[in-house]
Amino acid sequence: MPWLASRASRAAAAPARPNILFIMTDDHASQAISCYGSKVNQTPNMDRIAKEGMRMDRVFATNSICTPSRATILTGKYSHLNGVPVFNRFDASQPSAPKMLQQAGYYTAAIGKWHLGSNPAGFDYWNILPGQGIYNDPVLYDKDGSAVYKGYVTDIITDLTIDTLKRRPKDKPFFMMSHHKAPHRSWTPDEKHRAMFANRTIPQPSNLRDDYAGRTDALREQKQSVFHDLTRFDLKLAPPPGLAGPALRQWLQTKPDEVETEIGGVQKKLVGRELEDWKYQRYMRDYLACVQSVDDNIGRLLDWLDTSGLKENTVVIYTSDQGFFLGEHGLYDKRFMYEESLRMPFLVRWPAAIKAGSTSDAIGINCDFAPTFLDLAGQKTPDDMQGRSFVPIWKGNKPGNWRQAMYYRYYHDPGDHNTRAHYGVRTATHKLIYYWKKDQWECYNLVADPQEMHNIYNDPKARKTVAALKQELLRLKKEVKDNDQYAGHQPAESSYVEAPPPRKQ
Repeated sequence: MPWLASRASRAAAAPARPNILFIMTDDHASQAISCYGSKVNQTPNMDRIAKEGMRMDRVFATNSICTPSRATILTGKYSHLNGVPVFNRFDASQPSAPKMLQQAGYYTAAIGKWHLGSNPAGFDYWNILPGQGIYNDPVLYDKDGSAVYKGYVTDIITDLTIDTLKRRPKDKPFFMMSHHKAPHRSWTPDEKHRAMFANRTIPQPSNLRDDYAGRTDALREQKQSVFHDLTRFDLKLAPPPGLAGPALRQWLQTKPDEVETEIGGVQKKLVGRELEDWKYQRYMRDYLACVQSVDDNIGRLLDWLDTSGLKENTVVIYTSDQGFFLGEHGLYDKRFMYEESLRMPFLVRWPAAIKAGSTSDAIGINCDFAPTFLDLAGQKTPDDMQGRSFVPIWKGNKPGNWRQAMYYRYYHDPGDHNTRAHYGVRTATHKLIYYWKKDQWECYNLVADPQEMHNIYNDPKARKTVAALKQELLRLKKEVKDNDQYAGHQPAESSYVEAPPPRKQ
C-alpha cells in the first residue's frame, strides 16, 4: 500500500540516535587550547573538533572543583541538590544520565578518572582509576578487580576507550565517558612530551604579579600561589641521597624559597624574582606537556572514529571538569570564580547536525550536560534537573528564553588551598562575587576589564549595576533552590575507595 511505502521511506531516512563520545580532562584551562586563543601552546586535534563542529565560549562550572563538577555533570543538578559540595562521596543510587541512557537502550561505558568516591552506576562496562590515580604504570579497576597497566596513563585510557568501543554491541548506540587524569597536579608528562617543552620559554600572563589592590582579603589569604605554594614535589626537584620515609615526604612537601639547579650547564642558586620566573616556567612546561599528550590521543580517537565509519552520527564532546589558573593573578589550581577557573572548554563535533566551524556565546553550565545527553537519545529531561539541552544551540536555534546569567557557589573553606567560600552571578557583561563568610564583595565589568583586575563594587558610578546584579544573584539563588544548607557545615569528606587487590592470574 502506498502509505506503507511512504512510512517505510520516512523511517529509513530518519537518522539513528547518535553515539556519544564524551572526552573529559581534569583541570584543563581554555587558555591552553589554541582554538580558544592560546598564547602558550598549540592543540591541533582539539582544534579539529572545533573546526569540524562548534566551539562554545561561555560554558561554566557551577562549583569549580573536581568531584562536585563530576557529580553535577552526571545528575544535571547543583551541588546542594546532588549532595556533593566538596570532596565527599557521591551517592550513586540517585538518578543520573548514564542510568537513563542505559534504560533507553544505549550501551554505556566509563573509562579512566572517576574521582567520586563510589563506583560507577548505570554503565554496562567501566574501568577506572582509584581516586586520583597516577601518571605512570597506573592501577585501574573494574567490577572484577584491579590490574597494573604498564605505560603512560593518557595513552592507556585512550587504548582502553578504543578497545571498549571495538567490543561494544553493534546493534546499540553508545555513550562513552572517556576521562583523563591529565593535566591534573602533579603535572607529570611522559618523556616524549616533556622533551618537547624542556627548552621553551612560556609567555607569562600580564597579571602574573597581580598585587591584589582593591580586591577582597580572599586573594591575599589563598594558598595557591605559583610563587609561594608550589612544593619541591610539584617542581620535580631531586631529593638528597639517602632520604626516605617521613623525612623524604617532609622534604618533598616543603615550599622552597630558594632552589639549587643547573642552568646552561652551570649550577646556580635561585632566589627572589629569578626563582619566581623559574617556578612559573617549570610549572607551565610540565602542565603543557601533559596537555600535548591529551591532544595527541584525541587525534587517535578521532582517527579511529573516522576510519570506522562512525564519524557522521557520533557526537564527540571535549571538555574539562572546570578551568584552571596558568599564572593569572599569580595562581595555579581553580576554585575562585574568576574566568580562568570558572570557564570550561567545550568543543563538539556532530557532522549530521552541527555546522562546521560554528561558535556559540550562549551561557551554558555543567548542569546542562545531562539534559543534552538525554535529548540526543530522544529522552525527556526530568523536571528536577536544573539544566537545559545544548542541542538546539548546536543546530543554530538558540531558544529565545535561554539564560542570561549563571549562578556559582564554592564551599570548600578552608580546604586544600585556603580558598574562601563564595557565591556569585555572571552575566554576559558583568560578574558579582560575594565572600559570604567575610561579608566582602567584588564586582567586575568583563567588557572593560576582562582580566578582572579592577573591583568596581565600591565605585559610585557602578552603584546601579551592583544593585541590579545583587537582585539577579538573589533571584538565581532562589531559582536553583539554594537554601544555604551547607553554609554552616559540610558533609564529612570521604577517603576515596582504593582499588581492590590485583586480579589473580
